[in-house]
Amino acid sequence: MGTPQKSEKQPPSQDSQEQKKGSEGSAPKTEEELRATITGIHQNDGTMVITISEDHLSARADFYPPLGDGNPLNPDYIAAMLEKLSIIYGIRWDAIQEAALECNLNRKIIKDVLIAQGDSPVEEILPYFELDSRFKSSTPTYREEGGRVDYRAISHFFVVKKDECIAHYKEKVPGKEGKDIHGKTIPMPIRKMESIVPGKNTKQTTDGIVATVDGRLSINGNEVLVEEVLQLKGNVGYGTGHIIFPGDVILEGEVSDGFKVYAGGSITAKQTLDATDVVAKKDLVVAGGIIGRGNGVVKVGGNLRARFIQNCYILSRGTVWVSGAIVNSRVYSMDRIDLGDKGKILGGELYAIHGIRAESIGREGGRVTRIHCGIDFISQQELDKHNESLRLLAGKIKKVQEVLKNPEIPGEQKKRFLLYLQKLQEEQGKLQNRIVELLPKINADEQAMIEIFGSVAEGTIIEICHVALFIEKPLKKVRFRLNKQEGKLVSEPLKER
Repeated sequence: MGTPQKSEKQPPSQDSQEQKKGSEGSAPKTEEELRATITGIHQNDGTMVITISEDHLSARADFYPPLGDGNPLNPDYIAAMLEKLSIIYGIRWDAIQEAALECNLNRKIIKDVLIAQGDSPVEEILPYFELDSRFKSSTPTYREEGGRVDYRAISHFFVVKKDECIAHYKEKVPGKEGKDIHGKTIPMPIRKMESIVPGKNTKQTTDGIVATVDGRLSINGNEVLVEEVLQLKGNVGYGTGHIIFPGDVILEGEVSDGFKVYAGGSITAKQTLDATDVVAKKDLVVAGGIIGRGNGVVKVGGNLRARFIQNCYILSRGTVWVSGAIVNSRVYSMDRIDLGDKGKILGGELYAIHGIRAESIGREGGRVTRIHCGIDFISQQELDKHNESLRLLAGKIKKVQEVLKNPEIPGEQKKRFLLYLQKLQEEQGKLQNRIVELLPKINADEQAMIEIFGSVAEGTIIEICHVALFIEKPLKKVRFRLNKQEGKLVSEPLKER
């Protein structure tokens, strides 16, 4: 951009300017052409020096007062100056007149006055889809517990729900053409934004782009897609955070101690699974074994398959298939536990409603192994909980009744104790009714059997529908079943297969 004349020395005369510029009427192009002065008839007349910006969107002027008997700045001279430079649009006549008047009256140089202003063009932005702000940041969220950051809770990928908005539709932002101080139209610039496009398991709506399934959001360039299966090639640890996913999860690496894995579908582990807290709403398939860590729990909504289970607490609504061994574990199945004719049960406690098959139970000198079949352990646990609550309630009721036996207790206080006693008795009645409902559900399968193709160690406890049998001496190739008429368990030789 050109700069205004700095010296207060009188600019060249009108005649010298005319000789240099001639009678050109086109818009100035060069820096010299961007500066122009037209003087009056006499050298001492007032003058105006105009500087035009390089983009021809504005013009500024320096006003010089007359010297001696020179003529003051006048409208005709100013108009001729503007015409000479082809300034025809956005002229600020008020500013020009004010500056010229002050210059003439006070014989004062007035500099850098904006005398013309064009219109800048306004950019038009075409419609596009913009990624939701949640998915723009690479910084994951985390939870604080007790003022401390649990870095295991930091998620390093985005999980979306079905119909959740991934990208928002941005309407067109209108623009307009501009005009410079010479009256020339300046074209309107048009910007095409980078737009998000829908990919696999997403769709475009009038408002944006949404997920059509639950899953992991992936962004491939401008394309967004949702994966229903989460496949983790590395280990589960601080690099991934806890795994909480609505679909299937495939674990190719290990699970570090203290990390959770929750799946709304099935979980497939291609190595041994070190379990702190594992939940699969469908099946759990482990190529190696499952090793429990601390108080870790494994919950499975479907079937479970593993090579072995060790020091673990497992709850499964489906069948538990183990090809190797179950060692010092508590395993609960709402169906059956099947170790085939080669799998071993060593220590721990197993519950299976519809029976258990294994090569052997326990070992000489080892920990006691307890086997329970035919029992709905979920109903049993609820029953045990209610029985404990009844025991506590009975103690409270007894204490209140003892207080009420005191004839000197004030009337108002006695009233409060009576109301409290009534509340306790109502709660007691509800628990008793629930227990009555649960009792028929406890023994869920009186036909459940336990089949052992090898040996059963001395000291093993076998129970079917709350009827127990203590194994006093080792047994081989045996089947246990309930003789309901006699109210006892019977063992019978298992025929060769």
